[in-house]
Amino acid sequence: MKRSIQSLLYFLSAVLLLSACSKKDEIFDRPPGLADPIYQQLQSRGNFTNFLALVDKAGYKEILSTGGYWTMFAPTDDAFTKFFQESNISGVADIPDSTAAKIVKYSLVYNANRRAQLPNYQSPAGVLPNMAYKRETAYYDWVKSNGKRKYIAANRNGITPVANDNNNKHIPYFTDEYFTAKNLNGATEYNYFFPNTTFTGFNVIDAKVLEQDIVAENGIIHTVDKVLLPLPSLESYLASKPEYSKFRELFEKHMVRYVYSADITRRNQVLTGSADSVFYKMYSGVAFAINNENYAVGNTDSQIEGFTIAIPTNNVVDAYVAEILKHYGTFEAAPPSVISSFLNAHMWGSTIWKGRLNNALNVQQEPPTFSATNIVDKKVVSNGIFYGIDKVQDANVFRSVYGKAFLNPNYTLMTRGLDAELRFSILNPTSNYTLVMMSNQNLNKEGYDFNTDRNQWSFTRPGGTATIDESSRNRFMRLLQNSVFLTPNGEMNNLGGFGMVEAWNGEYVKFKDNKLWASGNEEINKAVNVTSQETAHNGKVYYTDGILTFSEKTIGHHLDSLARIDPNTYGHFFSYLKNHRTMWIPAVAPATGGSILGANTGAFHTIFVPTNAAIVNAVKAGILPGNTSTGQPNFTPANASADSEKIERFIQYHIINKNTVVPDGKKFGAFETLLKNGSGDPVFITVNNGINSMELVGAVDPATNRANLNADINKSNVLSNKTVIHSIDKVLKF
Repeated sequence: MKRSIQSLLYFLSAVLLLSACSKKDEIFDRPPGLADPIYQQLQSRGNFTNFLALVDKAGYKEILSTGGYWTMFAPTDDAFTKFFQESNISGVADIPDSTAAKIVKYSLVYNANRRAQLPNYQSPAGVLPNMAYKRETAYYDWVKSNGKRKYIAANRNGITPVANDNNNKHIPYFTDEYFTAKNLNGATEYNYFFPNTTFTGFNVIDAKVLEQDIVAENGIIHTVDKVLLPLPSLESYLASKPEYSKFRELFEKHMVRYVYSADITRRNQVLTGSADSVFYKMYSGVAFAINNENYAVGNTDSQIEGFTIAIPTNNVVDAYVAEILKHYGTFEAAPPSVISSFLNAHMWGSTIWKGRLNNALNVQQEPPTFSATNIVDKKVVSNGIFYGIDKVQDANVFRSVYGKAFLNPNYTLMTRGLDAELRFSILNPTSNYTLVMMSNQNLNKEGYDFNTDRNQWSFTRPGGTATIDESSRNRFMRLLQNSVFLTPNGEMNNLGGFGMVEAWNGEYVKFKDNKLWASGNEEINKAVNVTSQETAHNGKVYYTDGILTFSEKTIGHHLDSLARIDPNTYGHFFSYLKNHRTMWIPAVAPATGGSILGANTGAFHTIFVPTNAAIVNAVKAGILPGNTSTGQPNFTPANASADSEKIERFIQYHIINKNTVVPDGKKFGAFETLLKNGSGDPVFITVNNGINSMELVGAVDPATNRANLNADINKSNVLSNKTVIHSIDKVLKF
């Protein structure tokens, strides 16, 4: 009885199991109406026999016959007929297995995309329409050898490679939607790169799409009229063209580094049996790795962007390099930034179509210095666009006034200073500048140097010890800015006559007969002599036998000196000043001279000093204290008297506060003086400025209250510490 019950239970269990299996099979049966997989779809069409033979040869039949989510660009048998003729082979049997794999995998794109979806950028934030022109394929290069080592390409720019990223190649395609969104003419752009193929509004490389949106179980098929071989990368295309070998050698010699990979070495050994070490070929010192098939961050951004390089031919590279290295001789002897700047000048961090090339800024934010007529070669590649040019891209760091210091080892200190503050201004090719060059030798003579151990400027006074701190840096930068001039109208193109020009920091420099004076040079009566000059793209540079130095003494010191040297011009004004105990602050150290109340050291001022004759006339007119009959001034009236107040207001009204004005025809209008009105607001002087002439108009009775620079211009334009002192022919009413 027990055995009979057991037999019955076994029978019921079997029935239940068979019933369950039957229901499961029903669930997973192929749904009715489901399209065949890619392989079977192509097989049923009958005109893809050659391509399917390659699929078999490449070992991809099973993949394309089962699940997946692919886009396939499938070449027809007619496409293969042309391919066989062009390759001078008889058929698929003559195609090596490795080439078969390249063709199949490069035609196979990750993710299924209908025609309408291909222009869309599959961004991490969502789909963005009409921005894409590339997709990642199943193909990637593996280990290569350069005869010295085995390596694979970088998969990132200038950083450590990302493991398990095979650096898959991308296939470009060209649609009306993409070019329209870029505001470009699709046919013009496409035919510039592919002149032998008609632009249809949907092309894949140089192939026409014959049939689109063929739905398969495991993806979408678009048929093409040409066999598509993997495009080279920028690096591979450059290497294949001997006419660019000079430039390529610079990349290889100075910017390439090889990073050993234990993981790739092991994988390569498993795949090939070779135990050789394998390295990543990386690029450093340039904006991007030209062998990187990804773009910036390694996600889908490569769908919308690639890199662009413009490479000069050998015949123009040598002459240009010889010019920029005429002082250093070799790139090895020059600072590393020289070779880096040279190479980066020819690199653009995005896809630059021909219609955008004229204004496209390279990675150094500079437009091309070549034109479309200089392009002798053009190629869409897997990771961007390649232009071959017969003219070197002239980087601003070389062609500007900055380049005259940057490319000369005798001016490394000046270059260091320019790099700290002024480089990007004086690189501007659309503005004109003048530089008075400061050689290392002349700077060292003046006590300036740079301490590399402490990364700080140093200054040594005569007979003293070096000071290495922020004050030394400030001194040097003031010195440097005294030698840099914005000269939009070529104001310093000819130093043979007389002129004054405002330096970068607002201080003035005088020139006459190819000699130059800043305030420090004028103080010791020692001019800087111009020894030679050069012209750059955006201005001129002058080489000299010294440095344009600045004065550290007070305005009062210089007024005192002028009164001693030329008492008829400056004597009476200084006598009023030094005897006015409120306005004049005696010097603590006599060598530095006294100072004027309100005229703060370190601020800019202009002082107008009426001549003795002008002051005598002012005394007679009762404007200043003294004998109105003889005009003899009273320099020492009682303190706090009305006469003392006149002197104070007189001095204040003849000093422009916070600005310097010279007769160069540039600054004019109303300028604030040290004088204040009853409400505490400044009283202004109006300046009518011309070349070597200047008229001042006072606020009181402006019709008659006017003064001019002394007729002897040499008695004006005296340089002091951030101040200019002028002699004038009349006292302004105040």
